[in-house]
Amino acid sequence: MKSDIDICRDTRLTPIEHIAEQAGIQQQELTPQGTLKAKVKPAILKRLAEKAEGKLVVVTAITPTPLGEGKTVTTIGLAQGLAKINRSVMACIRQPSMGPVFGVKGGAAGGGYSQVAPMEKLNLHLTGDIHAVTAAHNLAAAALDARLYHESRLGYDEFTAKTGLPALRIDINNICWKRVMDHNDRALRMITIGQNEPGKTINGLERHDGFDITAASELMAILALADNLHDMRQRIGHIVVAYDLDGKPVTTEDLKVAGAMAVTMCEAIEPTLMQTLEGVPTLIHAGPFANIAHGNSSIIADKIALKLSDFVVTEGGFGSDMGFEKACNIKAQQANRGPDCAVVVATLRGLKANSGLYDLRPGQALPAAIFDEDNAALIAGFDNLKWHINNAAHYGVPVVVAINRFPQDTDAELELLQTMINNAAFTTHVDVAISEAFGKGGEGAIALAECVVKACQHQANFTPLYQLSQPLEEKIMTVAEAGYGASHVELSPLAQQQLAQFKAQGYDDLAICMAKTPLSISTDPSIKGAPTGFTVPIRELKLCAGAGFIYALCGNVMTMPGLPEKPAFMSLDIDESGNIIGLS
Repeated sequence: MKSDIDICRDTRLTPIEHIAEQAGIQQQELTPQGTLKAKVKPAILKRLAEKAEGKLVVVTAITPTPLGEGKTVTTIGLAQGLAKINRSVMACIRQPSMGPVFGVKGGAAGGGYSQVAPMEKLNLHLTGDIHAVTAAHNLAAAALDARLYHESRLGYDEFTAKTGLPALRIDINNICWKRVMDHNDRALRMITIGQNEPGKTINGLERHDGFDITAASELMAILALADNLHDMRQRIGHIVVAYDLDGKPVTTEDLKVAGAMAVTMCEAIEPTLMQTLEGVPTLIHAGPFANIAHGNSSIIADKIALKLSDFVVTEGGFGSDMGFEKACNIKAQQANRGPDCAVVVATLRGLKANSGLYDLRPGQALPAAIFDEDNAALIAGFDNLKWHINNAAHYGVPVVVAINRFPQDTDAELELLQTMINNAAFTTHVDVAISEAFGKGGEGAIALAECVVKACQHQANFTPLYQLSQPLEEKIMTVAEAGYGASHVELSPLAQQQLAQFKAQGYDDLAICMAKTPLSISTDPSIKGAPTGFTVPIRELKLCAGAGFIYALCGNVMTMPGLPEKPAFMSLDIDESGNIIGLS
């Protein structure tokens, strides 16, 4: 089989204006960015206000393994499968960060014959939205350090007399706004800024700082959760970047930088229209990670797609304990719109990996035995799939299991897995289909598409795990216990102090975004299967007032990833004809 990039390059794509016309987007609602991508103006929602919405299908998965389960392939393949059975459909996915593209993953456009195209455009810069988030975020960091410097240099009274601005009296030891960049770089996690030559202060005040990856920026979460440009502007103004000497929050509005940040991101509010290899319209927007953010594409993209089509297929990052949980408890509560169906992606090899009988680690060679028939490992790993099906069912939506077939899979094991699913007792309607979307495109996902259509005929009774009006500690416990199966939560002294502070400052009604390992339902990546009775340790809480949530760092979760021993960028190059090679 040809490589992903060769498949994409050999496919004749449709001009983006025709894709837009097919989707029902009018010319004045579109800003072309070349021939194969375009920005869609959110004002389209005014024209479509009275139009009925389609069905929202969220693709999630079992606990991910280093092998990859093919969630994006299934998302794109399902959209193409729905088109094959003459259903009006659009897909919505996140914009890939160049961190994982150059680090481990190598690309995020799907694969095989179920890709968003052109894949090199999607994976590398696209229309610059992530760079806009980076620039706006770092503008706030520069404004913060400049204000700190000038107030210190002049003194508070003289600063106010000279500028007419109130002194913010920023506590240099209580700044919570790091800088960001869209690359994995562990060396920047902890740095010192404002260093000067002896006897000088021209470079500002020296202090400890660090970098996060752009996908972890609160601005990225805001972009994904905002209703419109005005809402994005208001949310940006609520961002808390530091605290003053009295412990009161200092916001971007206080710094008078919120407006400039919104200006920097004003075009990023528009989703980017692309297409699948089979011409299904696809909206790409925002790129929050699912371990250190909420891991879903934007509310705006969903709203546009739901007005334009009968089915919208989107995905949540990692397993159902991660992206799907946050789609239901964070995104859905802010959008006032839950999913109509959940698709749980599983693979034979992924379930065997979750059996705990194999030791699989990123960058290491795969044991050949995992591709052989191993009923014992498959049966043991089935507990993980059952957990994820039941987890999706907690939210009151019908579930479809997509068994993503790989060439090494045997008919006997596929039949065994289907039998186990059909014989198991679940609290919601569950269907199962084998998907061959990678090798056959939409044709290989027709059975899956038919199952999804059938599932969407069942009335969803969507219910989040908690209400925003509940106290913060109740919401944390609910996600840990009902969302993961933990027995209790253990807050560090710092987290306890921060929890009390946020409650006192009036942030008790925000959602909770748990930042934990994606490699286990628990917070320990070595624990496989479907664990129960474990403890969720929370070492730190971070306020994201503009995004509308507080995220809890559970264990050793990094907000700036590092590069592996053999990064994916080593495979990237340009051939003699100027074509990009090495993306996958």
